[in-house]
Amino acid sequence: MSLVKAQQVKNAVIVPQGAKGGFVPRKLPGGREAAQAEAITCYRAFVASLLSLTDNRVKGEIVPPARTIRRDAGDPYLVVAADKGTATFSDIANGIALGRDFWLGDAFASGGSTGYDHKGMGITARGAWEAVKRHFREMNIDIQATPFLVAGVGDMSGDVFGNGMLLSKAIKLVAAFDHRDIFIDPDPDPAQSFEERLRLFNLPRSSWQDYGRAMISKGGGVYSRSEKYIALSQEAQKLLGVGGLVSPAAIMAAIVKAPVDLLWFGGIGTYVRGSGETDAQVSDRANDAIRVAAREVQAKVIGEGANLAVTQRGRVEFALLGGRLNTDAIDNSAGVNTSDAEVNIKIALGSAVAAGKLGTPARNELLAAMTNEVAASVLRNNYLQTLAISLAELDGANDLGFQQRLMHRLEKLDRLNRALEGLPSDAAIAERAAANSPLTRPELAVLLAHAKIDLNHSLIASAVPDDPHFGRALTAYFPPLMRERFADEIVHHPLRREIIATSLANDIINSGGPTFIVRLAEETVSKPDDIAYAFAAVMAVHGLGGIYAAIDALDGKMDGRKQLLLYRKVQDLLRKQTAWFLRHGLSGMSLEPEIGRFREGVEQLAMNLEAALPKKALSRLENERKRLEGEGVPAPLAHRLAALGPLTQALDAVLVAPPMKVPVFDAACTILAVRDAFHLDELAAASEALAAGDYFDRLAVNSNLAAAASAQRALARRILKSAAKGDFLAWRKLNEAASGRVAASLASMLEGRGLTLAKLTVAVAQLRDLAAA
Repeated sequence: MSLVKAQQVKNAVIVPQGAKGGFVPRKLPGGREAAQAEAITCYRAFVASLLSLTDNRVKGEIVPPARTIRRDAGDPYLVVAADKGTATFSDIANGIALGRDFWLGDAFASGGSTGYDHKGMGITARGAWEAVKRHFREMNIDIQATPFLVAGVGDMSGDVFGNGMLLSKAIKLVAAFDHRDIFIDPDPDPAQSFEERLRLFNLPRSSWQDYGRAMISKGGGVYSRSEKYIALSQEAQKLLGVGGLVSPAAIMAAIVKAPVDLLWFGGIGTYVRGSGETDAQVSDRANDAIRVAAREVQAKVIGEGANLAVTQRGRVEFALLGGRLNTDAIDNSAGVNTSDAEVNIKIALGSAVAAGKLGTPARNELLAAMTNEVAASVLRNNYLQTLAISLAELDGANDLGFQQRLMHRLEKLDRLNRALEGLPSDAAIAERAAANSPLTRPELAVLLAHAKIDLNHSLIASAVPDDPHFGRALTAYFPPLMRERFADEIVHHPLRREIIATSLANDIINSGGPTFIVRLAEETVSKPDDIAYAFAAVMAVHGLGGIYAAIDALDGKMDGRKQLLLYRKVQDLLRKQTAWFLRHGLSGMSLEPEIGRFREGVEQLAMNLEAALPKKALSRLENERKRLEGEGVPAPLAHRLAALGPLTQALDAVLVAPPMKVPVFDAACTILAVRDAFHLDELAAASEALAAGDYFDRLAVNSNLAAAASAQRALARRILKSAAKGDFLAWRKLNEAASGRVAASLASMLEGRGLTLAKLTVAVAQLRDLAAA
């Protein structure tokens, strides 16, 4: 069940919504070769049976299997993935698929002789390393350059452990164990030990026993797990906190508990549980003697490159105690992501082969040539998912109310079981809110994935994937080497809609956070597909993709928390501007013309922003720019980030200008003057503190701010229609009594004990009355 849950969460970044399967031959003969031969025979029968019950696709039409009664709709999508025990069976499965003329051909089983070799790419380890780097980067530690202590489970012949321990030359691997041996190196030389690990990695079927003893520091060694007791040196005793004569099990448990910077899991087994869990509940009897409670783990960071190394309750406990980790499904998702990319690439290229545009040998060469591009795309998902979790974590308990609403939605749709997923009950959430204790990273990781899967379902059932604007998401999914030569095959991909929906769901939730959809759905009474359109409009109109890329480029160049705050600044704008479009902006036409007219308005204002801003607002802009530059933000990016707030008013100007028959820039000047005179920026900023943690308070605040924006537009129209012809100062002079009274009233509400929800409601009402007078 735990593997099934992990696989479902990994499905958030891939097209199919499959399950974790198992293949277990019941009776195998003795001897390795005989057992392997019998396993292959059983595997052939198993795969052939699966295909005999699966729909096929013939000339674009779905063809059901012969002599079969179907009780569901047509579905020809079936793929198998290589895993432990069947890692070398992909070619066998593909041979069966080709022999049966199954439409996927050798895309049926990924990772074969013409596919992407996960161990050769090191992709699973590299994906988990992205998560590890983020943990340390947010502690302002560069693990690619600064030596750091590592302990782990696995050996250098293993895919995840072996590849992982070669991803930084600064690693000081002090201890590790696998199913055969225990390795201890109390004070390793980073450069020398890296070279020795590399040698072992390249040595076929190596073990820790192959590690050169001369390369091990004083007091270290390699010990067999079969020993009854092991005599440890003083250096090893000090490192592990154990006595001189210790059982192998006690040493391995001490390695899991060791005071290191990183605990790296690459081997099979569950080694950390929650304090309240029993070993029987963990269901991994082979490691009962080794397993420790999360509160005993002294590592700063856990990298869960292997499945189920830590139980979910153990993860939450470790995080609550200050440890940094995600979940196995987040950390090691790169493998399944690579398999999915391989399948979809092969489907597109298969069409080119069938049309005679590409020969099979040339296709295989192209697949190999795109390896690095595929890896980069996959690793980008690891980078963005862990960033999304960090931003959700940054929100703390303020988002608990919306997180709870998301859980309720998922439960209502029967897509989430909180008890199984290790998420808190409503009562537990109430306790956390009272204690100002937010969800932990492992909990947020689960919520993030389920939010994506839920949104994916909604998008597939909508017209969103058919909008021409989202064709770019389809194109971007494929490597650059394919885009020009095989554009037609990409456009007509059989899984076109599914790829677009998956890519878009990931973009939306990664950028907006797990609660993005549920927040906006309830705040604006909108459907997920409407929110997707509005999200795309905001991203394009404000050029947020370029801003995100510029912030990414600051990795390791500025304080980690301050960098996260830059992302959150953009995320806040994304949420608010998406809500704006949902209330006002999009007509029923295709996105492109809508994006064009609003982007033009933003660009017009951006070119002359300083001239449009009142003196006080201009001063705020300059102060914000200087503050950002002082924190290490490059000047061009600092200017763009500082200008984001004022530029949002261009959207209102685009609505106001046409009926008033004035240029957008003139409308924007009037709107900005209104905003400045009536302290609306200060009012909006002060309002943020009114909704901390309470769902209904947040809705009330957002509703009031939307009403204030509506009154602002109405007042701008009134000024533009008046004898003042848009000149705010002239209008104010003509209406000094009323405008002065409202401005003074709003200013007073921000003084003294500060803004309250009641004061905000009164302020908005006064502004609306002034606009209607």
